[in-house]
Amino acid sequence: MNSVVRLKQEFQRLWGGEPRLYRAPGRVNLIGEHTDYNDGFVMPAALEFATTTAILPRTDRTLRVHSLALGETALFDLESPATPRHDWTDYVLGVALSLERGGYRLRGADIMLHSDVPMGAGMSSSAALEVSVGFALLTESAVPVDLVRLARLCQQAENEFVGMRCGIMDQFISCQGVANHALLLDCRSLDFRAVPIDARAHLVICNTMVRHELASSEYNLRRQDCERGVALLTPVLGPIKALRDVTVEQLERHAALLPEVTYRRCRHIVTENARVLEAGTALEAGDLDRFGRLMVASHQSMRDDYEISCAELDVMVDVALPVDGVFGSRMTGGGFGGCTVSLVEAGAVERFRASVAEAYYNATGITPMTFTCAPGPHVGAVVP
Repeated sequence: MNSVVRLKQEFQRLWGGEPRLYRAPGRVNLIGEHTDYNDGFVMPAALEFATTTAILPRTDRTLRVHSLALGETALFDLESPATPRHDWTDYVLGVALSLERGGYRLRGADIMLHSDVPMGAGMSSSAALEVSVGFALLTESAVPVDLVRLARLCQQAENEFVGMRCGIMDQFISCQGVANHALLLDCRSLDFRAVPIDARAHLVICNTMVRHELASSEYNLRRQDCERGVALLTPVLGPIKALRDVTVEQLERHAALLPEVTYRRCRHIVTENARVLEAGTALEAGDLDRFGRLMVASHQSMRDDYEISCAELDVMVDVALPVDGVFGSRMTGGGFGGCTVSLVEAGAVERFRASVAEAYYNATGITPMTFTCAPGPHVGAVVP
C-alpha cells in the first residue's frame, strides 16, 4: 500500500476526520561536512525520502501526536510550560515552541507522522521531521510560511530544545531543495544557488548499516574544537566570527598557536570550505572528474583531520573507488557510521551497487543497503 494512503487511512481509523498531508525531504550532502556551524559553505541535495505529516486542526490548544512507526501517542498543551522528554517527541514539541516564541500563535492539532527517511543514516531524518511538522502547523494555523524563517526556527528548536548544536544546512535544504539540483549554500548569509546534477551521473547512497554511539557527543565536541580555534586565532587575525573567516594560508601561518588536535579540526573546516566552492564550479562546468576528486579529498580530511569517519565508512569508500564508472565517493552526514555518497556514471550504477555490496560484505560481514537517488523538491503539501 502507498505510504501516504496508509497514513491517511490510519489517521481516519484512529481519530476520524479528513486530514491534510505535508511532506519534507531528508537530504544527502555531496560535499561540505561540518562547515555549516562554522558559517561556511555546503552542497546538499534534497532526497525523495521524506517525513509526511497528516494534520487536522483542533478547537483547543492541544497537540496530539502519533508516530506510525513507533505506535506511540503523546499529548502537549501549548498553554503549559514544557521540558524535553529526550525522545522523538522533542522534535515535534521543540518546533511548536520555537514557532510560538517566534511570534506565531498556533492552533492545536491532531498529528500523525510517517517517515521513509532512514534513521541514523546521516540523511537528516530529524530535520525532515521538524520541517514537515513546522510547515504543517503554520499552514493549518493560517500563517503565511517564510521558508527561510521556518528553517531558522527549526534549527533553533534542535539547538535549544533537543540539545544538538547543529548548523542550518539540514533544515535549509528541506525547506529550499530543488528537484535534480544540489544547493550551494552560504551558511552565513543564507544566499544559495541551485547547481544541476549532470544527467550523465547518478548519486548512489550506500548505508554501512552501523551507527556508533559516539555520534551525538562527538558532534558537540567538534564544534567546541572549532570555537577554540577561532578564540586562539582572533588575537592575530582580528575580529573573526567563525572559521569561515580564515583562509588556508592564514591557518598555516599561525598553526603554532593551536594545539595539534585543534589545528587539525580547523584545517578540515578551512580546506573543506575551499573544496565546496571549487566543487560548485566543477559541477556547473560539467567536470565530473574534478568533482569526484574533491569528494575523495573531503573524505580523507574527515577521516584524518576531523576524525569523524569509522572503519566501516572507510571500507565502503575504499571498495567504491576502484569500480569502473565511479567519479568519487565520500562519507556523508555527521559521521561515526551511516552512509557514503558516490557519483557514478549512469550506465554503471547497477554494476557499482552489486560490486560494492559484495566487497563490503566480504570485508565486514555486513550486508549493506544501496540505492540510487534523484534530488527531490522542498517541503510542501501532498497533492492527492
